[in-house]
Amino acid sequence: MKCNVGGVDRIARIVVGLILIALAATGTVGIWGWIGIVPVFTGAIGWCPAYLPFGIKTCRTK
Repeated sequence: MKCNVGGVDRIARIVVGLILIALAATGTVGIWGWIGIVPVFTGAIGWCPAYLPFGIKTCRTK
């Protein structure tokens, strides 16, 4: 797995994921808010499987 998620993208994923998890934990958005685990995980490891079929890379490494 090569890095395909860049710095700004990683930060945005983690922030949005944590917000979704917090909203789910407080009962604001229901059980679907727990999907926030996915962007937190992909932001933490720097690799997104959804980017592969489209050839998207937001990181600068080769």
